[in-house]
Amino acid sequence: MFQFHSHLSFSIKSGRPSNLFIHPHTNKAADSQKADSFFTHSLSLSLSMEANPTATSGTSVDLYGLSGTKYLPEPDVDILTCDAIRIPVHSCILASVSPVLENIIDRPRKHRSSERVIPILGVPYDAVLAFVRFLYSSRCTEENMEKYGIHLLALSHVYLVPQLKNRCTKELGQRLTIENVVDVLQLAKMCDAADLYLKCMKLVANHFKVVETTEGWKFLQAHDPWLELHIMQFIDEIESRKKRTRRHREEQRLYLQLSEAMECLEHICKEGCTSVGPYDMEPGHKRGPCSKFSTCQGLQMLIQHFATCKRRVNGGCLRCKRMWQLLKLHSSMCEEPDSCRVPLCRQFKLKMQQEKKTDDARWKLLVKKVMSAKTLSSLSLPKRKREEELGEGRSTSTITAHGIRSFRL
Repeated sequence: MFQFHSHLSFSIKSGRPSNLFIHPHTNKAADSQKADSFFTHSLSLSLSMEANPTATSGTSVDLYGLSGTKYLPEPDVDILTCDAIRIPVHSCILASVSPVLENIIDRPRKHRSSERVIPILGVPYDAVLAFVRFLYSSRCTEENMEKYGIHLLALSHVYLVPQLKNRCTKELGQRLTIENVVDVLQLAKMCDAADLYLKCMKLVANHFKVVETTEGWKFLQAHDPWLELHIMQFIDEIESRKKRTRRHREEQRLYLQLSEAMECLEHICKEGCTSVGPYDMEPGHKRGPCSKFSTCQGLQMLIQHFATCKRRVNGGCLRCKRMWQLLKLHSSMCEEPDSCRVPLCRQFKLKMQQEKKTDDARWKLLVKKVMSAKTLSSLSLPKRKREEELGEGRSTSTITAHGIRSFRL
């Protein structure tokens, strides 16, 4: 479980960095002077080599062109880490990259002779060093990102370094696992990393049974019940969205089937198909099945039953009742009832006009959605396929002589 030092944790929650500590000049021991000299030289040399691989001196290069000369002056600010190690840095570089550090550096000191020290506590020394390197060179190695990505994200948020924050957000999102997702989720929430937060939430929702067995989840339950509640609400929303999507797909599939049934009904009544056709069309050569034969065949069987059933008028037959509904649906969608070849189209249209005031709103909604499904279906077809279907519709072939030749209702 990753935990921040209390000082840095306060900084993240408040959105402000740690205070600038002013220390008066004191006499340093010889070993302390050697240590400061060593870190100054090491950092300066490493930054110089990053910016210019051919450099041989220990003087760092002015990457941001602030000094107006090729070389930077001596470091004038120290960064104090949690290990009591100081990292000498240049205030001009820090101020140019981080507005928070700029405000800290510009604060008045209690004594003009006092040192300027910026404490960055709560994270390992190597993470602070990687952070400083990024401030100088805008680079971060993959190794440092893998080891200290969480710490660097926290530092980039506290000190307002958006370039580093974006890099950390992207890298941490690619390195998410079941074990670390809860820790990264809490950090993403504190650091306002919306993309990373959403990615963590989705991973938790998709693998919740495994995530709830991890130590990170147990820690979350004990210390952050509000975040736990948000996670559970997020999971419920995902499940509800899946149910709505599933129900919508089923409804669209039903509307599409009804739309195909309307096309097949017109096709049967105008041109005829394998076994059913209009009564005034002479039988001709054998005709093959149409492009929607699976739907058309079922409709032909329903028409055959409807034509011979003796209970169709009184509403005692469920299959006949379904046929009446299909005929009424066609009439509601038909725009040319006077010339339409579908039986009872004009009669249904007149009856619906007479009963306009008492017409069922649900029926109107059904008609509207079936027409929408028909339009979307025609738009989704490739142009060549639409032309082929239109060509089939213009065919003059007739139906077989063995089929039902009378469709009088």
